[in-house]
Amino acid sequence: MMDAQHQSHDQFFEKLDQLFGARKGSDHGAIYLTQKRLTYNSGSTPMAAAGDFEDRHPSKPMPVIVRATNGKSKKAKSSKIKLSTVVQPHDLESFYVRYAEVCKAGMAALKPRDRSKNKAKAKAKKKKTAA
Repeated sequence: MMDAQHQSHDQFFEKLDQLFGARKGSDHGAIYLTQKRLTYNSGSTPMAAAGDFEDRHPSKPMPVIVRATNGKSKKAKSSKIKLSTVVQPHDLESFYVRYAEVCKAGMAALKPRDRSKNKAKAKAKKKKTAA
């Protein structure tokens, strides 16, 4: 059962791969990946009477929602892309294997951050405070 706002796993991976691909031609930008447990009873109070969270000890395994976005704001020239999919507990292992492959492939083209400027600034600041 897939909600209208969430993609199937195949659609999610295809669009995530495209999101990483669009990033390869750019020298800056971000892709935000988040995941959290999807709770069923969002309308109930967050704290139980004993002071414990109600969903800390669920009676059945809970699905996970995985989201990805390119982090573009309303002011950016290109539009913000939002992806999400719901992973059922019995699909988690196979999902994460494929998720790791897509993320590794997308990150392989990234160049390391140039930290030499930061080191030079820190060195200059250290000399200034020592003098």
